[in-house]
Amino acid sequence: MRQGPRNLITDVKGLYVGNAEDHKVKSGTTVLVGDKPFIASVDVMGGSPGARETELLAPDKMVEGVDALVLSGGSAFGLDAAGGVMDELRRRGRGFRVESATVPIVPGAIIFDLLNGGDKDWAENPYRALGAAALANAGEDFVLGTAGAGTGALTANLKGGLGSASIVLPSGHTVGALVAANPTGSVTMGDHANFWAAPYEIDGEFGNLGAYPGPLSFAQTARSKRDALMNPIANTTIAIVATDAVLTKAQTKRLAVAAQDGITRGASPSHTPVDGDLVFAVSTCEVPLEDPILNTIHLGHAAAVCLARAIARAIYLATPAAGDVAPTWQEKWGRG
Repeated sequence: MRQGPRNLITDVKGLYVGNAEDHKVKSGTTVLVGDKPFIASVDVMGGSPGARETELLAPDKMVEGVDALVLSGGSAFGLDAAGGVMDELRRRGRGFRVESATVPIVPGAIIFDLLNGGDKDWAENPYRALGAAALANAGEDFVLGTAGAGTGALTANLKGGLGSASIVLPSGHTVGALVAANPTGSVTMGDHANFWAAPYEIDGEFGNLGAYPGPLSFAQTARSKRDALMNPIANTTIAIVATDAVLTKAQTKRLAVAAQDGITRGASPSHTPVDGDLVFAVSTCEVPLEDPILNTIHLGHAAAVCLARAIARAIYLATPAAGDVAPTWQEKWGRG
């Protein structure tokens, strides 16, 4: 497997990502949109999820085409970001047509980032405007680290962030991942610089340190924010994985399920009662499957690998800001 040309989810042709953030609030929003509606499904494994319009993504539900997906900070306030995206898509004439009505389909999910040192004393919920701004910024290239939905993210011992990665398979299919990494657990091996995702790293994309060579105690592998007294509790990893493979809605659901392994490989612990871990899966349906069983197995593996790498890249590329309650990886271990 090899990276796509950008090593971003937008290596899946026809997909675009936009970010918008408010650094005073220490929060933001990220939007995935396509040239046309795409097939999407979702899998939820965290015990405290926050999401909207996820029920319609089940394989037995009628709606097939999704117009955009939203990842946002802000806890439940951040769900309003999808409303701003809907407003703008409707102006563009995008959405599900019901006679004379047009209804954009915009599922979304949120992370909890309300206790990260930012000023949350707003007079009006800012996330609707952030959603519209993120959609307006959508393109093939976008910033990782302290950007979009990852702006105010935290991990057990470090600042979190927004990450992305891609893989081009020998079959010719492209798979990409996009993540707001804000887990209760740690993405590094205890108090060491090495990432849990190290075995899946490609071309030194997050430091090329490899795995930590020594043994790790249970306390190191299971460390949480509750143990890290420097940080308040803040949690959830939300992600999107995408492919250009021609998939049914049911196959897209399986892609989301398989991709959850990427959260487990990228953060420890994961899928806890206080995390809202959620993965959307997207298919643009451009490249046919030659072998429906073997190809889908490979796609699921690639999605999990991409997501683990994207989590590490999110933390590796995070940048410091005034008022931070946790250091960035670069501040603590950076070689530059």
